[in-house]
Amino acid sequence: MLNQKNLTEFNIGESTNLFLLLTKVEKKSARTGREYLDLELRDKSTSIAAKMWDGFELFYNQAEEGNIVKVACQFDEFNGMPQLKITNIRLAKESDNVTHSDFLPVSERDLDEMKAEFDDAVSSISNTHLKSLIEKIFDNETKEKYFNVPAGKVWHHAYIHGLLEHTLEIIRICNIACDIHPELNRDILIAAAILHDFGKIEELTFKTSFDYTDKGRLIGHIVIAATRIDETAKQISDFPEDLKNQLIHLVLSHQGKLEHASPVIPKMAEAVVLYHADELSAKSNAFLNVIKNEKQDKSNWTNFIRLAETALYVPPKSEDENVSDSLFDF
Repeated sequence: MLNQKNLTEFNIGESTNLFLLLTKVEKKSARTGREYLDLELRDKSTSIAAKMWDGFELFYNQAEEGNIVKVACQFDEFNGMPQLKITNIRLAKESDNVTHSDFLPVSERDLDEMKAEFDDAVSSISNTHLKSLIEKIFDNETKEKYFNVPAGKVWHHAYIHGLLEHTLEIIRICNIACDIHPELNRDILIAAAILHDFGKIEELTFKTSFDYTDKGRLIGHIVIAATRIDETAKQISDFPEDLKNQLIHLVLSHQGKLEHASPVIPKMAEAVVLYHADELSAKSNAFLNVIKNEKQDKSNWTNFIRLAETALYVPPKSEDENVSDSLFDF
């Protein structure tokens, strides 16, 4: 078990030695023509950009994304963003006794609890065709991948078991929507929530780091899921064609807009609900993680977040909260 401070616990100016996971390595040239290494490194708490200016040729020739490395570094910042200045770097050795699991973030929710909640969601579907479809898709091997894959590489639920956590949040939101609007088709909405990001088990790789597979880049998780639904429905006797098309439509349109990579826009009430449930789960999780990891010291603002296109405001603690915290400062 790796025992070191998280990246988020260091202050600008501190120097240290750390084991980290290498998620990007590129050789670039500055305006002066001087070559340097442009890196991205991560631990369980966050990712951070890094630069190395001298003595990197041997390492660069050996390094691959997904390697565990040991760095001697100083915490710096560039354009208001934290950055590591690396003075020495090497690949981890077997004797270092570190593994990839030491660096990949994991959902804070209990896995067994989430698995039970998933099974309850499947059981709640009363339509026999939809339930048979899901049970046929989720064989033991597929279920294992689905329960472990992150929901994304960086932005939201980007940790082991993240897709499962994200899906369960969407199911909860969809159930609330159905309680408010009982005329919605709960069965198809819950089935689509379960399957909307199913393709990420083939789109993302997560054994040594979070990245996209060749199939994921070429086809994408939406088409992968829609194809699997179509193929599986054909194996079920008398599966209604219209029901299959509606379910596939919800999956194809769940990102809401053509410019957001949805092949079609939502054209059913259930599709609109799924789109907004997905947005609510994803953006709430992403913003909360940004606030936790990117808040600036002595400021109520995070760093500028490119994907959000803004910095995020973090309200100051109330006087009651500060008093409560100060009781333990002695």
